[in-house]
Amino acid sequence: MGCTYSVSRERQALANRPPTSVRETSFIEKMKRTNKSIVVFYGSQTGTAEEFANRLSKDAQRYGMKGMAADPEEYDMSELSRLTEIEDSLVIFCMATYGEGEPTDNAQDFSVWLQETSVSLEGVNFAVFALGNKTYEHYNAMGKFVDRRLAELGGRRIFDLGLGDDDANLEEDFVSWREQFWPAVCEHFGVEATGEDCSIRQYKLVVHSDVNMSEVYMGELYRLKSFKNQKPPFDSKNPFLAPVTMNRKLNKGGTRHLMHLELDISDSKIRYESGDHVAVYPINEASIVNKIGEILGVDLDTVISLNNLDEESNKKHPFPCPTTYRTALTHYLDITNPPRTNVLYELAQYATDPKDQEKMRKMASSSSEGKALYQAWVLESQRNVLAVLEDMPSVRPPADHLCELLPRLQARYYSIASSAMMLPNSVHICAVVVEYKTKTGRINRGVATNWLKNKVVMDNGHKSTVPMYVRKSQFRLPFKASSPVVMIGPGTGIAPFIGFIQERAWLKQQGREVGETVLYYGCHHRSEDFLYQEELEGYERSGVLTQLNVAFSRDQERKVYVQHLMKRNKEHLWKLINADGAHVYVCGDARNMARDVQNVFCEIAEELGGLTHTQAVDYIKRLMTKGRYSQDVWS
Repeated sequence: MGCTYSVSRERQALANRPPTSVRETSFIEKMKRTNKSIVVFYGSQTGTAEEFANRLSKDAQRYGMKGMAADPEEYDMSELSRLTEIEDSLVIFCMATYGEGEPTDNAQDFSVWLQETSVSLEGVNFAVFALGNKTYEHYNAMGKFVDRRLAELGGRRIFDLGLGDDDANLEEDFVSWREQFWPAVCEHFGVEATGEDCSIRQYKLVVHSDVNMSEVYMGELYRLKSFKNQKPPFDSKNPFLAPVTMNRKLNKGGTRHLMHLELDISDSKIRYESGDHVAVYPINEASIVNKIGEILGVDLDTVISLNNLDEESNKKHPFPCPTTYRTALTHYLDITNPPRTNVLYELAQYATDPKDQEKMRKMASSSSEGKALYQAWVLESQRNVLAVLEDMPSVRPPADHLCELLPRLQARYYSIASSAMMLPNSVHICAVVVEYKTKTGRINRGVATNWLKNKVVMDNGHKSTVPMYVRKSQFRLPFKASSPVVMIGPGTGIAPFIGFIQERAWLKQQGREVGETVLYYGCHHRSEDFLYQEELEGYERSGVLTQLNVAFSRDQERKVYVQHLMKRNKEHLWKLINADGAHVYVCGDARNMARDVQNVFCEIAEELGGLTHTQAVDYIKRLMTKGRYSQDVWS
């Protein structure tokens, strides 16, 4: 999320802000002073939109223009109309969509301003690239919104909206858009498209031979020593080190490892509500870090800084500096995801074997042959940067350039599996450990889940801790406890519903009238992976859960899923939704389950409500608009 030293999110944590000079909030004045004509704003939750923005601002140099990437949260966005003061200026937006069509954290204020403003953007040149995922209901909603509003306000769209789909190949979508975008820019401004691809370094390496180690970052995200000297409020820049009070395996059998963790937040002043997400900051596996150090022949404990060559940039370093290569590769950099094409392009220059160089350049190219090779050799084979270096032995980049190129390691989000009404000082996580074999025979392990799996309550006499904060969600129980709820969550999709059920139980204990509480849950086998079986059956016996419907998909010859059980109970479901005003919640897999569940509701509305297919689809859409059909899904 955002850049390392982003400014305005510091507002969330004034208590943690070290003394600094006042930052500039006028991007127009900055562009004038630094002779830049292109600004690329990004709305980024996981770092990809920021990465694309940086790539576009670098591209500008290749066309004889100067660009800067910028976080909209750091600047006064009402100045967009002033871009006309700069000759041949252009604003580009790389906008990711978060959750159910929402803006990313750093684009929330900008989104509100853009919705409400009536400022004229006549004469302002713009282009938008949207980052989304087709499996979600509101595909690329933010990018589409920004593109539409800029045009409505009079802006001049100089190239078509780009739609990136992370469910297919986001990198290819971006490369294809960018390949047509720059010629259009050159034509618009009458610039000759002589842009040669070349390596442009953004940061300069400084090696610290004589440094006080107490001034070296050891994994902190913003404030030095923030892990030793914890101060609220806790957020994305200042996570709380929550002690692990429980880590147990949930499933009784099978090959997977499903786990339940409990984090103690009693000293943090952190408040949460059922349905919120907990963000955790994992660290990379030491064995992968060590292998990279070995291959590059670098002393991982060397203390370094990477300093921005553009001294005017708000982003002074790609990650907190000074630090060591080991800390950067362990805490700050993503070393396990397949590298993007721009990383391959930059690494190619270090290949001493012409065949390796040609192959890497081809994969980074926009030719159909190159795209197919990148798809097969990198994405489908799931090669991370270590695998690339192992399989291309002549490619040996300097460690500092590799660190400059790799994206930031991001927080991982989990639906909180507890209720603050019942457990105000504890946050629970339910997750499945990710581990699989790739086409090259390597074992890939999920960074966060494998790190969490190994978190024992006490480690060498010390409490194990997890850096975390809470991200608010729109996934909320109805305001009236008497409203019925229908929850559908197979597998680890059960997580937020454990919190919902705990909350309904607590309300019932307080003597409140609680409406029907219906759960549809699914797993493979009753005897293996029926998560929270004892708790759920206990809630059913006590009447908190008025209906517990469990689909054991592999306990019989024909697979049975939650949607099959829903069809069996269609009359009851239709009564709850259509007559009783029930709220529906779906959590889990977006690609298949969430879509199938929605289709079943449409079928029920057609059959029992006498609606046409189009009317049934509109009926469910209206429930969504009213906040009575909510999804917390992932792909």
